[in-house]
Amino acid sequence: MDNFAMTLRSKLIMGSVLACLLGLVSAGLLFNWLGEDYLLLVALLSLVLVWAVSHHMTRSLADSLMALEVGLLNFKDNDFSISIPVKGDKQLRALAQLFNESAHTLRRERQFIYQRELLLDKVIQSSPNVMILLDDAQRVIYANDAARHLFNQGVPIEGLSLNELLEGSCPELITALNNPKDGLFTLAAKELLGAENQGETSDEAMNEDEIWHLSRGRFKLNGQLHHLLLLKQMTHELNRQEVAVWKKVIRIISHELNNSVAPIASMVNSGRMITKSLNDPKLKMIFDTIDDRTQHLSQFIFNYARFAKLPLPNKSMVNWLKLTAHLSHHYKFTLDGDLPEGDGYFDLIQMEQVLLNLLKNAHESGSAVDKITMSITEAKPSHGIAGSSGNKGFFISICDAGSGMSSEVLKQALLPFYSTKQSGTGLGLPLCREILEAHDGRISLHNRQDVGLCVKLWLPQ
Repeated sequence: MDNFAMTLRSKLIMGSVLACLLGLVSAGLLFNWLGEDYLLLVALLSLVLVWAVSHHMTRSLADSLMALEVGLLNFKDNDFSISIPVKGDKQLRALAQLFNESAHTLRRERQFIYQRELLLDKVIQSSPNVMILLDDAQRVIYANDAARHLFNQGVPIEGLSLNELLEGSCPELITALNNPKDGLFTLAAKELLGAENQGETSDEAMNEDEIWHLSRGRFKLNGQLHHLLLLKQMTHELNRQEVAVWKKVIRIISHELNNSVAPIASMVNSGRMITKSLNDPKLKMIFDTIDDRTQHLSQFIFNYARFAKLPLPNKSMVNWLKLTAHLSHHYKFTLDGDLPEGDGYFDLIQMEQVLLNLLKNAHESGSAVDKITMSITEAKPSHGIAGSSGNKGFFISICDAGSGMSSEVLKQALLPFYSTKQSGTGLGLPLCREILEAHDGRISLHNRQDVGLCVKLWLPQ
């Protein structure tokens, strides 16, 4: 840069010297020609000549500096799309080339940052976790789509204070957000301000209490303190972990029982062969009893092992009319409303098992057969904070007019091994939930307003 500066400086000095010499020579000639009477005019003409020559000699430099000034002003305005012409002196061309390369680099970096910001925003907006960024005055400066649906039915909440945001919210949510500590809290489905309605009216929503986890973060951005609130829906994760524990326990118990049942069955057969010639009725009764209980225990183990080793769904397109017609051959029910025009996409065998089990429960509830109904509707839910991520899907409702369930039974009905039936295994509804969750769906139970129970399934398309 020093060589470049000296070179350009030398050219300017040389140009100035030449212009001055030219002015002196022209002044001398004019003075000799016009004489002393026109001294002022001679001086004026000499100055004009010097200015004209200097202007002509520095025109390229002035144009280059003007272009560079315009380019830098555009940089100041965050506009990196400009480029300046490469012309004039060698050093000025090098300067213009360097400017254009810098502008190209800044454009490329800005485009890269912009694309990364778009990608990050897309990830954040698509996340089912609720994200809210507050300034130090507790005013919302950024929120994702899940936060807008949870707090304000999809309407933007940027600019609202935290108190304004919580107006009309349920007490549990207000308490959790006003508590400076992280932790878990529970929200009833009806308290989610419509975020979980999944496209239905409130009385048709998936009634299920949900567990949320709140975490907080503090950091400085541009010298200003900011607060980040993250709310994560934990219900399904806890359910998955719970089911995983049950499956592990079932596998261990099944293994140990099988190790005992097989030798017992073998010994019973051996005992029958040895005592066959005795023809003792009491021995026959003992062996029959042992054999019967052994088979019962084997069937018991098989049922639990089926729950623990549920295969992944083999999905295919399924026609709703054929499915409902097939179900009606096993259990009678009334179809409520029209069937969806589009086919479903799920594992036919597994979903038949779910629906048959629910229809069987409805028939065993004490309900009249003509009061057992099934409805299948196609819907596009709102942003799924805890469920469907906005995809199209189907709602399946099976309702009866039986005795319903108590609030305590409703809370435990989907737990493995829990049953109110005398001969029940406690695996029917848990297996239904496991199949639905393997399809990324959901199941919920709630009593009807008048009488009976309604089981609602959400099955994504």
